[in-house]
Amino acid sequence: MRSVRSLLALALVALLGTTLTTPAQAGPQPPVGTVVSLGTPLSDVLLIGGTVAPGPNGKTAIWNVSTGSPAYLNAIDPATGDSLLSVALPGADGSYAVAATPDGTIYVGTYNNGHLYRLRPGGSVEDLGRPIASESFIWRITTDDQGNVYGGTYPNGKVFRYDDKTGAIRDYGTVLAGQTYVKSIDYAGGKVYAGTMPDAHILELDVSTGAVTELPSPPGLGDPSDKVVYDLNARGGRVYARISTAFPGPLYVWDIASRTWVDEIPNAHGLDISPIGADGSLYLIQSSELKKYDPATKTLTGTGLTFTGRIQNARSIGYADLNLPDYPGTSVVGTLWRGEEFRYNPQTGKSEIFVTKVRREPIEILSVAGGRNNIYAGGFLNGGVSVVNPTTGEAKFNRFSQVEALMEGSNGTVWVGAYPEARLYSYDTTKPWSSPEYSPGPPGTPDNPKQLLNLKPDLLQTRARALTEVNGKIAVGTVPDGDRLGGALVIYDPTTNTAEKYRNVVQDESVFGLTSHCGIVYGGTSIAGGLTTTPPTREAGTVFAWDVANKKKLWETVPVPGRATVSSVTIGPDGLLWGVAGKTVFAVAPDSGKLKKSFTLGTTNSSGDIVATSEAVYVSIDLNKIYRIAPGKNSVPTVFVAHAHRRLGVRGDHQLLMTSGSELFRIDISR
Repeated sequence: MRSVRSLLALALVALLGTTLTTPAQAGPQPPVGTVVSLGTPLSDVLLIGGTVAPGPNGKTAIWNVSTGSPAYLNAIDPATGDSLLSVALPGADGSYAVAATPDGTIYVGTYNNGHLYRLRPGGSVEDLGRPIASESFIWRITTDDQGNVYGGTYPNGKVFRYDDKTGAIRDYGTVLAGQTYVKSIDYAGGKVYAGTMPDAHILELDVSTGAVTELPSPPGLGDPSDKVVYDLNARGGRVYARISTAFPGPLYVWDIASRTWVDEIPNAHGLDISPIGADGSLYLIQSSELKKYDPATKTLTGTGLTFTGRIQNARSIGYADLNLPDYPGTSVVGTLWRGEEFRYNPQTGKSEIFVTKVRREPIEILSVAGGRNNIYAGGFLNGGVSVVNPTTGEAKFNRFSQVEALMEGSNGTVWVGAYPEARLYSYDTTKPWSSPEYSPGPPGTPDNPKQLLNLKPDLLQTRARALTEVNGKIAVGTVPDGDRLGGALVIYDPTTNTAEKYRNVVQDESVFGLTSHCGIVYGGTSIAGGLTTTPPTREAGTVFAWDVANKKKLWETVPVPGRATVSSVTIGPDGLLWGVAGKTVFAVAPDSGKLKKSFTLGTTNSSGDIVATSEAVYVSIDLNKIYRIAPGKNSVPTVFVAHAHRRLGVRGDHQLLMTSGSELFRIDISR
């Protein structure tokens, strides 16, 4: 009996095997995706937080954190620009917050893990963990005379103290209700001074009692809403508060003893000012020049050291004895964002800016696009545009802004959407790169890329997040600036250098994705605003259709109720408008927005991309799978590639593009 059952089982297995394999052998084989690494096309130096303090050799060093994965703490010899130390900060991406205690201990507060790190003289880096469990970002830190560390945080706008001797944490709580960022902080005489965001308030916190007092707004500031106390320094009995952005703005001076605002320095640059020098003065960058400020007389004196480019602010600034022929005694030293050092000697008037040997780090890829002959990759935070050989991975890196979107147009022009200020550029790859803002060519070289739009002044936008070409024009989808809602759709005409601008094309929603077909622009939107502090007024992201010729919206619809963002859209080979909203991929009729298909494929609501070839639609789900959906009534999404990634792009009909951190991949589609 047992042998009969065995024979029946074997026969059944054989039958099942025949049934399952025969159709696959008879029909066309499904396409295969082959993943090929093209390396890391973007790398550069980005310094944000820094200080001037004793170095590993006992002499004065310039300390900075270079952004990367992980970030690195660097000590630079101010006399030579050589690297004295470069140590990893595991788990950290970067830092605005570097400070030294009186005994030479270096503390670093980081993002996006919100940890505090410590390097004692002669020791190794210690990860002290997250001081406050709820806070993922330590914006700035400062220290007191006993070596205790004070920090300002996000997302709950808190101030904390770390006891240097015991490791005890004191959580002072949210310093002002409704302010989610403590953007700037410093210590003086038993008080911590903290500056907030998204609105500009300056708080004085008694470190013993925890009592918080708000300082009056500086004269002439007006409404503090949607302004930022970007920098704040306590120096010589005064608080210097710069209410601006990464770009120049007014620096207000508060006298602690008299409790009055005593001066306003216009057009001041961040991120720091120097300590008070031996003569009672200090140094700062003002109107693109290093200047000496005398608090007693409230006068500024130029040094002749000038700065160029879009970003002109000190990432550290202090004093050092350089022992160089042209730099006797004490000199002013500091670093700039791309790793250059500046220095000035008050005795001789000698000054210079030169490149240091601080390490370069790979840059996370934020945007990717395929072209006829190239792949284009744009960088996050550090920024940059790289032109990549799709076969070899050889990359030509160009220093630039953070790049939100890239697209090669029908005539070969590369279009670049930049952050901040939602700028649009055109880049001619046949001509030399020369960006006066970030990486200028030889004198006389024409601007390339060329800036065409800046959408902050009139539309209050900050991210040019999506691009598409329609009838020779370039459509730009944007995210608003600051604590506000309402993105924009802008149609730029290269032939006339004019733009049609439509704010709130979908009321109170940002435009995250664009595509076009037959003169119609289709968009995907998000309920999110410029900051996570902005409460949305709507419940779900939409898709919409815009008639370019007739300058009107044809329809808008919510394809996936409850989903905050439709992050990407494309026209599929079946003529439907496809999109992705978190874990759901859908298709709607392009003439009406009527829902035709919907598939829930994922488990998270991570924002993914969707692209199309002439044969299928490919969609990113959960940032770890790429599904393929072929045309047809009975089409079923199938996993095409399983690989962690951030962005998905397409190049022609037989190649997908994928990014993971700083690494670029191509996916060859073959049968």
